[in-house]
Amino acid sequence: MPLRLSADLVPILTSATDSSERVCAMKKPRKPSTSRKPPVPSDSHAEIEDWINRVMPDLNPMVKHLDKQIRKMLNGLQYAIKWKKAYYGLPDLGWIIEVVAYDVSVNVVFLGGADFDPPPPHGDTDRSRYIKLKTLEEAKAPQIRQWIEQAGRVPGWK
Repeated sequence: MPLRLSADLVPILTSATDSSERVCAMKKPRKPSTSRKPPVPSDSHAEIEDWINRVMPDLNPMVKHLDKQIRKMLNGLQYAIKWKKAYYGLPDLGWIIEVVAYDVSVNVVFLGGADFDPPPPHGDTDRSRYIKLKTLEEAKAPQIRQWIEQAGRVPGWK
């Protein structure tokens, strides 16, 4: 039986029925994935700790909790910081989780999330799917732990 997300974590999908409400826009072409090189892995968690200490004070407890959950649930992790983002990976699967702290929210990107059951609600390009968290309570949701667990079984970004 799949777990259900709280209403706060599930996007509300709407569509315009009247053609005057529709907005047509050209999608920005994505750069080929080969232009982005994966971060260099490290077995040391020190870079992640430094990054956590620099995130916005209101987001710090949430980021610390997510980091603790990821490290508790996944053995043999490798770490990196690149583009002001924290990466968690496994040698055989590549980079599996990316954590990005903004001013008022934290995005947790599951780099193989399209293969999860159920997949995280945001994202529709490549295999990445993500969640946007604004509170510590959202970060403690049981579904987050399930996605972290699934990340440890699904290939990510190599």
